[in-house]
Amino acid sequence: MTSPSPVDDDRGCLRPVLAVPLALLTLIAAYFCWTALTITPSGTWDDDASAGIVLSCVLTIAAAGTAAALWLVPSVRRAMPWCWILPALLLGLVAGARWAVGG
Repeated sequence: MTSPSPVDDDRGCLRPVLAVPLALLTLIAAYFCWTALTITPSGTWDDDASAGIVLSCVLTIAAAGTAAALWLVPSVRRAMPWCWILPALLLGLVAGARWAVGG
């Protein structure tokens, strides 16, 4: 028995349903990553801009982590290939690098 039984094969209807939260979390991560990359402090004294960078990075990492946690659920992994989580993870890495370099 190499093919999954019809009861266990939930990829048909589940894929569009799970694509919505994964796409929304990726879009949220992309927005906050964009804000983290576009905020530039006026100088070393600009603590508000530095706090904005840190907050944007934290929110990007949180959204990417939530998307990854959702993808780690076994039924989600069966329905969604790894390429669905890759953009969110890359955004989380970019935000982590921005936080480490300029936050």
